[in-house]
Amino acid sequence: MPLGWQPRSRDFPRRNRLISGISAGIVLIEAARKSGSLHTARFALEQGRDVLAVPGSPLDPRSEGCNALIRDGAALVRNADDVIAALESAAPPPPAPPLVEEEDDANSDLGALDVPDDARQTVIQALGPTPVGVDELIRHTGLPAATIHIILLELELAGRLQRHAPNQISLIGDY
Repeated sequence: MPLGWQPRSRDFPRRNRLISGISAGIVLIEAARKSGSLHTARFALEQGRDVLAVPGSPLDPRSEGCNALIRDGAALVRNADDVIAALESAAPPPPAPPLVEEEDDANSDLGALDVPDDARQTVIQALGPTPVGVDELIRHTGLPAATIHIILLELELAGRLQRHAPNQISLIGDY
């Protein structure tokens, strides 16, 4: 988010999706049945990350989420050794893509990323507070998918786009 941004509860899922994406795995210590931590666990699973959970008393509502994750296959954590063992047994990260030598500035095709302002306006006008599928947005606007995705990325980086499951988006702020 931009500097000076005031935290909002709807920003936390996006932040947690990024955190789970850059992590080898996540450990849930305590999670109620409808905890935001369970969203992070779901993001981690979708991203192929390890999910580990510390069990709690079955009588404690703050442990319902962790206990359910363990029941559904998350690794049980008793101590730090369990975390180390789980992460060591995980598959190694995929190899980095090969380096591509950059062309000199005279030959580079930076214009391929340019998006016309009217395309941006078309996408913004097609979005609102109600979530809409990305595929539906592409069909509705008639713009190329690559252009739509660049515009959506710009909106997301500006804090004006919210992502919803499954592959739906909505506009935040000015409509």
